[in-house]
Amino acid sequence: MQFVLYVSQFIIPFPVFYIVGYGLLSKVQVYDSFIKGARDGLKTVVKLVPTLVGLMIAAGVLRASGFLDMAGHLLDAVLPETAFPGALMPLAVLRMFSSSAATGLLLDVYKQFGTDSRIGLIASLMMCCTETIFYTMSVYFMTAGIRKTRYTLAGALAATVAGIMASVVLAGMMG
Repeated sequence: MQFVLYVSQFIIPFPVFYIVGYGLLSKVQVYDSFIKGARDGLKTVVKLVPTLVGLMIAAGVLRASGFLDMAGHLLDAVLPETAFPGALMPLAVLRMFSSSAATGLLLDVYKQFGTDSRIGLIASLMMCCTETIFYTMSVYFMTAGIRKTRYTLAGALAATVAGIMASVVLAGMMG
């Protein structure tokens, strides 16, 4: 155990020293390259901020409006009890937009139903089996300058539905 603690202290510094050392041996102006990269990174952040603000506002509006809770109640009325619980509808939708908003909802689910409940298990698994589709697409595609996303959204939505279904099945196996 002591060896692992010793090695873990060098995990972060080693790559930094390696990169700086390699740059110096290659006769690269390491500090100037770092500054140029930081400048380019800040330009990227400035381009992304409007999109990220829009996504956060959309997630907040969806959560505050009560629309997702209403959709969850409708889902409960349509689906059998063993299928996807309607109480997780807000979590499933917001997870596609914002991981932090989904984490807040996850904590609410834990408070209301408990972490070891069926709904708590499904929610935990769903957070692991799904991705923030719209956030990820907006960040990566805007950064790369891609305008035509082709089948990315359809594939990501299909993967999210599969992840949600897997969460329900796995929670059923555990509980």
